[in-house]
Amino acid sequence: MENIRIGNGYDVHALAAGLPLWLGGVRVESPIGCIAHSDGDVPIHALCDAILGALALGDIGKHFPDTSDEFKGIDSKILLQRTMSLASEAGYRIGNADITIAMQKPKLAPYIPSMRQTLASIMGMDVADISVKATTTEKLGFVGRSEGCEAYATVLLFRK
Repeated sequence: MENIRIGNGYDVHALAAGLPLWLGGVRVESPIGCIAHSDGDVPIHALCDAILGALALGDIGKHFPDTSDEFKGIDSKILLQRTMSLASEAGYRIGNADITIAMQKPKLAPYIPSMRQTLASIMGMDVADISVKATTTEKLGFVGRSEGCEAYATVLLFRK
């Protein structure tokens, strides 16, 4: 295997009223939340997919299927911990992660420092190596209509 690998991930969930909104391991105050088998943490799911992709181990659905009762309502931070274990077992460490969350509302800027700290803690990394950005889609598409939330993640892995 190579000494350096890069992976990208993407996830999307529909939104509905009255559900909790978890993003980057942080509970965000919002009247809408993600419809999901797990807690629906879109950025963490994209991050897991990026790590798994860099390792050529498939995707999050392969490792944590939404058809399994084991993962019903699971805290996505646990999925990230398990994904980090897979990276470690394969002989890799994460160099850095870059995540973009697309959501029309609520505004996410106040939550980003907590997201970065939470992810860094789970991943055993320095917060300076975790980037989280938020954007809207200028009211275009399903994100712009507040029907869904999407996230993109890119990671760089190094052989230990």
